[in-house]
Amino acid sequence: MQLHTIFSVKADAHPINYQSNLVLLGSCFAQNMGEKFSYFQFKASINPFGIIFNPISLKKIIERAVNNQMFTPADFFFHNERWQCFELHSELCHHQAEELLNELNLILKQFKTDLQNASHIVITLGTAWVYRHLTSQQIVANCHKVPQTAFHKELLSVEQIKQSLSEITELVRNLNPKVRFVFTISPVRHLKDGFVQNQQSKAHLISALHEFLATDANSSYFPAYEIMMDELRDYRFYADDLLHPNALAIEYIWQKWTVSHINSDCYATMNEVDSIRKAIAHKPFHPNSEGHQRFLSQLQIRIQNLQSQFDFISF
Repeated sequence: MQLHTIFSVKADAHPINYQSNLVLLGSCFAQNMGEKFSYFQFKASINPFGIIFNPISLKKIIERAVNNQMFTPADFFFHNERWQCFELHSELCHHQAEELLNELNLILKQFKTDLQNASHIVITLGTAWVYRHLTSQQIVANCHKVPQTAFHKELLSVEQIKQSLSEITELVRNLNPKVRFVFTISPVRHLKDGFVQNQQSKAHLISALHEFLATDANSSYFPAYEIMMDELRDYRFYADDLLHPNALAIEYIWQKWTVSHINSDCYATMNEVDSIRKAIAHKPFHPNSEGHQRFLSQLQIRIQNLQSQFDFISF
């Protein structure tokens, strides 16, 4: 793809490699990058509590894990025939409260372990607009299609966002002092808030994040938002909803990420993983032929060679 390159993203001094343990948290873009890491067989935990868009809710769930604040039935409510939790994405629900409780507390324990072992935590901030539940006066991660009259919508200030980022990094570093943070701003525009309101939101996130980064030498920034807005400023790089980056845009941003945040020693392994995945996906015309059986045998040898180097890789 031939594009005029605006951003030459600075290489991270502590690049990711195949021994790294990654945790990716935040909005849809965290999910996009997480899928890329999973495809190339890096060790990654991706949004264990679902997509979370705002920094206050991210801080709350991290605080739960670090401080062993287990979920209780009081954290749930029944709506649309499902037990749900305002702190989490709507995909985490169940028709039995006890089942949901057990599931969430298992995830929470694993999440704490992931934070303890993480070499890099990648956080993507989606929006500064939040909804405060009027009854509990708590900011929610998701409204779960509860009527809007139950909430008050508000815009987080730059100072509130900055404070959340400071608390997030402090909480995790008390658990894992050596962890590296990489922050991004989601390139997805939240136009349900309105065009002007979306710009307000992104402006608050960007201002707060850069003010925070100026005081934190062990955190870095990847300009996913700027790449999407300024390099890929054409609707051919958007999905059908004209809001989310499409596969072409995600691949372009991933290539930028690869150069800036992944150790070049990993490239050969990534190419081999990609090649093996494509070979596995290949559908032969004659599956029982001698030639195809020979192909499968050679493929198995390649997989075993890769697994002898990295025992966590699995196809």
